[in-house]
Amino acid sequence: MKRILYLLIIIVAIAPLDPIMLSVARASQPLEENSGAVLCAPGVYLQTPDDCVPLGPSQYLTESARLGMELPLRPLQISHPDLALGDLPYKYYKITSSTGTGIYPSLDAAISKSGGQPIPPGFVYLVYSQRIDEHNFLLPSGGYIPGDGETMASNFNEPYKFPGVEVHVTPRNAFGFVFQPTDIRREPNFLPYNVPIRQLKRYDVVQVFSTQRIEGYDWCLIGPDEWVLGRDLAVVTPNTTPPSGVTNGRWVDVDLGEQTLAVYDKGEMVYATVVATGAKPLYTRPGLFQIYKKLETETMRGGAGTPEFYYLEKVPWTMYFDKARALHGAYWRANMGYVQSHGCVNIFPGDAHWLFNWANEGDWVYVHDPSGETPTDPALYGDGGA
Repeated sequence: MKRILYLLIIIVAIAPLDPIMLSVARASQPLEENSGAVLCAPGVYLQTPDDCVPLGPSQYLTESARLGMELPLRPLQISHPDLALGDLPYKYYKITSSTGTGIYPSLDAAISKSGGQPIPPGFVYLVYSQRIDEHNFLLPSGGYIPGDGETMASNFNEPYKFPGVEVHVTPRNAFGFVFQPTDIRREPNFLPYNVPIRQLKRYDVVQVFSTQRIEGYDWCLIGPDEWVLGRDLAVVTPNTTPPSGVTNGRWVDVDLGEQTLAVYDKGEMVYATVVATGAKPLYTRPGLFQIYKKLETETMRGGAGTPEFYYLEKVPWTMYFDKARALHGAYWRANMGYVQSHGCVNIFPGDAHWLFNWANEGDWVYVHDPSGETPTDPALYGDGGA
């Protein structure tokens, strides 16, 4: 009996399956998406092809191309101007005494501190022509100031290494200036396995193809599988459409949110750099303005009788556009990319020199804040300055 049972089991096992039952079984199982389709050859497919499926390498290349990131990457058509533009022919002295200083008619008067014109404490830089001794300085006016331990900023007479770039072809996508060293990571996160692959230096220029906000951080895609923190970049977004009211095709675009400046001529970007604009409550006022005065050097002062007092001699390459607010070189700034001025647009001296050479009185300055954080009510703004 057992032999008969085993024989029946073997017969059933080797018997051909019913074709109808097989088709029913197959129909009951879901088909995989694109099952049986032909895979496209690696390439960019911005329009879905009819004869193949753009998966794998093609999908990666296509998604990259939609972000403007064609592989291999097209380099930005930019170059750095001559560093000699940043040369400053002046010697500056920073007054750091908490009691201020004075300008005296003679060296003896400076030593005895008698009969001088007082300069109150504050943010003060004076130009001097000669250092007499360890403690006393001769001014171009013929007056003297006592050092009293104040420090001299000696690096201002060196060619300033400024970040600005001349733009030869308007970029198709955004780009950014690194204003503090930052790490590049393969993914937009801080997970332990996602270790930095290399570091960018201050004022390196990178392309920006996409920005994503992940867990409270903005991350910028700067190349294939290369991400950096958005807070470490000052981003320029090209926009060749003239702001409403611009009549001559020449304007300076100041982005308060990103702390960047871009220059447009005949509808093409020709220059870009990173700046420092007004800090709360002395914002740089948004709006469309015209450069109404250009001065190679200017003495700027303000805040008399207050802790905000400032007195700055020989401010280079100044272009006034909104009352006392101006585009100008700021030799006292060690960093750009942060709000920190009294309302002016502070620029490194070399960038300001380039802009001064390009700009004409009557050219336009468009100040805006895409983030919406800068107030726009004109009643909130005084004359501004520095």
